Amino acid sequence: MRSANAPDAANANADESATDTAIPQPPRERFDAAGRRVLLVCVAGGFTTLLDQSVLNTSVPALRETLHAQPAHLQWIVAGYSLAFGLALIPGGRLGDVKGRKWFFVTGLALFTLVSLVSATATDPAVLIAARLLQGAGAGLVNSQMIGTLQDVFDGQLRARALGMYAVTGGLAFALGPPVGGAVLAAAGPGLGWRLTFLLNVPFGLATLALAVRHLPKPRPSARGANLDVLGLLLVAALTLVLMLPFVQPPGWRGALAFAGAALLLLGALVWWQRRYARTGGQPLIHPALTRSAPYALGTATAMAQFGSSLAASLVLTMFLQDGLGLSPMGAALVALPSAVAMGVASALAWRVVQRFGRRTVTAGMTGSALAMLTSGLVAHWAPTALLPWLLALLQLLSGASIGLMGSTNQAYVLRHAPAEAAGVSGAILQMAQRIAAAVAVSALSGVYLRHTAGGGGHRAAYLSASAVCAGVAGLAVLASVLANRAAGRANTPAD
Repeated sequence: MRSANAPDAANANADESATDTAIPQPPRERFDAAGRRVLLVCVAGGFTTLLDQSVLNTSVPALRETLHAQPAHLQWIVAGYSLAFGLALIPGGRLGDVKGRKWFFVTGLALFTLVSLVSATATDPAVLIAARLLQGAGAGLVNSQMIGTLQDVFDGQLRARALGMYAVTGGLAFALGPPVGGAVLAAAGPGLGWRLTFLLNVPFGLATLALAVRHLPKPRPSARGANLDVLGLLLVAALTLVLMLPFVQPPGWRGALAFAGAALLLLGALVWWQRRYARTGGQPLIHPALTRSAPYALGTATAMAQFGSSLAASLVLTMFLQDGLGLSPMGAALVALPSAVAMGVASALAWRVVQRFGRRTVTAGMTGSALAMLTSGLVAHWAPTALLPWLLALLQLLSGASIGLMGSTNQAYVLRHAPAEAAGVSGAILQMAQRIAAAVAVSALSGVYLRHTAGGGGHRAAYLSASAVCAGVAGLAVLASVLANRAAGRANTPAD
């Protein structure tokens, strides 16, 4: 069902012919009661599943001591969640498109919540690794339903605002995780504290489950008459695995070449199968409208470069603050906190900016983010130590505002090019692409930082080098955004 605020057929047709200069004008009414409840469920589900990983990052030293975990164990505990999350996204999105979304949402969240208890009580690293993999799979299943649900329920500006709130929730969860985790560890001590960080998921998960059962729309397939395209799902899952696994467990250069070759083979097989499946009258997993849409592809590339550079920049900032400046985890989290505040405020106001500047808002926001990253590195290299935390916190304010302006805006523009019957898959592809980009960027940029410090260059020089690379990746997002604007113009949707 659609929200009562959804436009009628005439308005829907008007939306189809609207330009990409700006997202359609805001509706006369706000979200109705039913729409607010659906939005609350999706925001709560996103916050619960995304807060988990950012909170855990502060608990790694404590659980390492308690469980006597080896470095390989820690790698899988931290990165296994993202791997399973990414693997579940596209199958989950397709299942939601074909079978309806509500009960897949409920199933994924129930799995995530139940396994959080297992994680909290684990006494062996292997048990915790298995639990993290199951948690990631549940979280991926939940998140693949949320974007599809928001696209099903809302239209026009309401859809853009709903997707924006979901995107902001993810950003806030990542930003608030470290201070929340630090506070729990400080209050309960390291031995009990890391277990409590997992138990935080349980009350959030149970409350969201109750809301979801009551308020999510009844299952209504958006891809009526389509089947699952099982071979397509298997090929996508295998491709995701070989793309992400090298960054979870580095294989050495020979192994990296083997994974790269396997990825190319799987990609070729997937393209061949999707074309063959479409020729035989089936509806392929990756809808032809997505592969033909340059704005969708370029917008996804923008999101990948933005997400990867932002997470990598956050990681190297935390490493610099703790290892280079000697700040506590809580102190480092407080330096990063202005980013979360600015992101929330800017995202709430972004639709007003978009109304005036259209797609250029994405380009401007990404430019601001790249400049903030580069300036942070320069400041860290040259500024006095006593002033550094304050200056970096100020630059985090700029970075958060820039990402807040462009993140949800870009997502809304990208998903406007997805047909209704591929709403779940289109959102899942976007999220999976971001996850892969994050895995690559975090692994590469942390390597840049550690190599410079190990080589005797010092933490300041290491942070400058890593920040410059992050800014370069963000610059690629600026370029992709400019090209997306032009592609939208060539598609008879003027990009202003």
